[in-house]
Parts: sequence; structure tokens; C-alpha cells
Amino acid sequence: MRGSIDGLGSSAPIGMMLPAVFADDELAQRFVAGLDEVIAPILNVLDCLPAYFDPALAPVDFTRWLTGWVGAETDGTEPEHRLRAAVAAAAYLHRVRGTRRGLSAAVWLAFGVEPEISESGGAAWSARPLGPFPGDPQPRLHVAISLPDPSPADQHRLDALVAAARPAHMPYSVQVTAAERIPER
Repeated sequence: MRGSIDGLGSSAPIGMMLPAVFADDELAQRFVAGLDEVIAPILNVLDCLPAYFDPALAPVDFTRWLTGWVGAETDGTEPEHRLRAAVAAAAYLHRVRGTRRGLSAAVWLAFGVEPEISESGGAAWSARPLGPFPGDPQPRLHVAISLPDPSPADQHRLDALVAAARPAHMPYSVQVTAAERIPER
């Protein structure tokens, strides 16, 4: 939270802006010094405003607020570096939403692993008209990930993420499995 910070000086002290008649008035200077103390954090935020909208520089609490503002897919449990990456990638993810690339990027940002995606769609080109249609006639989408230590919450989170990032007409299924651990020698 932004608030009063002990010892923070104002970038524009009011006492220096008063008419000359108040320059030597101790009561007036003490009064406006109190106002400076209250206004200094506001002026500090305004002086650094561009940094607040850069997810790499913004304070963590403000970055969490930005997730809702830009529509980033987060659940509040992400580590700080993944939270900042989700806010930075939000515009890109909205642009590619509903595509395989967009779904893959959203899952990677949420879990830090590359998903295995299988779908029924396809694209083909033919020089002759009335050629065969590519893909399967029944739409389907399956997303699987392998995590080192999966939990039921991961299954639910992946389900919610795929439901939001898939094409609207596409039925889907998800699977979370435990990643194979390589035995240490």
C-alpha cells in the first residue's frame, strides 16, 4: 500500500512557493511543512508513475492489482517473477486467445511447463475443389501437463485456464500427471 513514509521529502515544498510575506513566518512554514509530509507520497507516486505501469518495475502489490486491470490469468499464488511475466504478456495472450499458441503460452505462464496439446482441427491446401477436409469431424481438445509434485488444485486450475483460453465451441479435457523423476546417482 502507498502511504506516509517517515523522512520522505517533498519534491515541491509548499513553503518555497508561499508569498514573500510568509517566507519568515515560522507558523506558516510549520503548517505547510505538515502538508508537505502528507502530500509527499502522492507527489512521489506521480513522479514515478511510468514505473508503476511497467510490470518489471512496479511494486508487487500494485502488480497484483494490475493483473485484474489487464485481465491476466492469475490465481494469486504465483511467485513474483511469474506474476510479473503474466502481466507483461496479458496483451499478447488476449491477441492469441483461442489459438494453440495462445493456450500453450497461457499454460506455460501459469505452471512453468510446456503443455502437450492435441486437437481435432487441421488446415490443408488443395489445388482441386471438393478435396477432403482436414482434421476430425468431431471437435476435441486435450491438454496434458506433467508437474514435479501435482495436487488436485493443479487439475482444477488447469481446467479453469483451458476453459478460459480455448476456442468457445471446443469441448475439452485436461490431465495433470506427475513428472518422472530421474534417480540421483
